[in-house]
Amino acid sequence: MTAQIFAFPAVVNERAARVVAAVVAGLGALVLATGWHWLTALLAAGFLLRVLGGPRFSPLGRLAAQVIAPRLGPSVPTAGPPKRFAQGVGLAVTTTAAVLALGFGLSAPATALVAALVVFAVLESALGWCAGCAVFARLMDWGLIPEETCEACANISLARV
Repeated sequence: MTAQIFAFPAVVNERAARVVAAVVAGLGALVLATGWHWLTALLAAGFLLRVLGGPRFSPLGRLAAQVIAPRLGPSVPTAGPPKRFAQGVGLAVTTTAAVLALGFGLSAPATALVAALVVFAVLESALGWCAGCAVFARLMDWGLIPEETCEACANISLARV
């Protein structure tokens, strides 16, 4: 039962993922422009919610998947596990940035992490290139992530989102 509650979809809508990335990029840019590092904690919370259950628990994920993405055109299915991995990387980066800035007053390294996050979020939102997904694919190539992790999404052309 708990596994079902915290399940991440095997297939997600690429348009929704790009909308989420655009909002992450915008919030990250706001942190860079204002120095409001408390927003990194908000970003980390959003990443945590998306790691736990995709858009199910995330207000931003739900808005992107159910409201914004459908208005951008038909669903574009893409594999869920690499997106979950990318959300996990975002969680690690934003949590580290929040702890550095808010816990230790180290705003320079926190700002550098947020800047990197913004770059990768812009690449995902504008170009559709997901760095976390690329790393996930390499880890699968190297046998560090078993193929069965992504079996359910191996043929996304037949999947419905």
